[in-house]
Amino acid sequence: MRKAVQFILGLAIVGLVYYIATLIATPLSFENQLKTRNAEVIVKLKDIRTAERAYKSKYKKFTGNFDTLIYFILNDSLQMERKLVDEDDSVAMAMLKKMKKKNVETYYIKVIDTIFNPRKFTVEDVQNLRYIPYTNNTVEFYLEAGEAATGSTMVLPVIECRAPYKAYLDTIEFRQNVINLIDDRVNNYGQYAGLMFGSLEGSNNEAGNWGE
Repeated sequence: MRKAVQFILGLAIVGLVYYIATLIATPLSFENQLKTRNAEVIVKLKDIRTAERAYKSKYKKFTGNFDTLIYFILNDSLQMERKLVDEDDSVAMAMLKKMKKKNVETYYIKVIDTIFNPRKFTVEDVQNLRYIPYTNNTVEFYLEAGEAATGSTMVLPVIECRAPYKAYLDTIEFRQNVINLIDDRVNNYGQYAGLMFGSLEGSNNEAGNWGE
């Protein structure tokens, strides 16, 4: 009888230790996942923002359509300028003046070859730009573009791109942790429950909400 009681107590102690260890390990594991996955989502958000800014530099507006943005990256070009001669070279500058030429040359470069430098993007990289990491290329970033009026009569192009936490965090293993995170962001801080850049409500220079 005594041995049976000791055995049951031993099992209870092991169970209690396991429970306490789980209480400690689960939040730590979730924080590690949150940090790792956030970092990858931010990289993609920055790439989308880079492409949107390049698109705006040419077309004076943003696009809320990934097909349009991807086509732009893969097939379009940007107009660039470079100096013909060194401005400290008085002889060369005098020649240009004599020829009534400006010290500027216009040239064009493919979008994909310039905006992501020094990284090199493949066609597949560009085509997958629309997908939120850790979704097996099934869930797209929420991308919207439009115009917003400033305090004056000026109207500015605006862009907003979002990735909700529930799309890329493990909502099975860390279900309660994700629920708590979303509740904290929305109800305690009045913030978007995920990562995003830009705002449709007004121009904020396409700022990200990750503390940049």
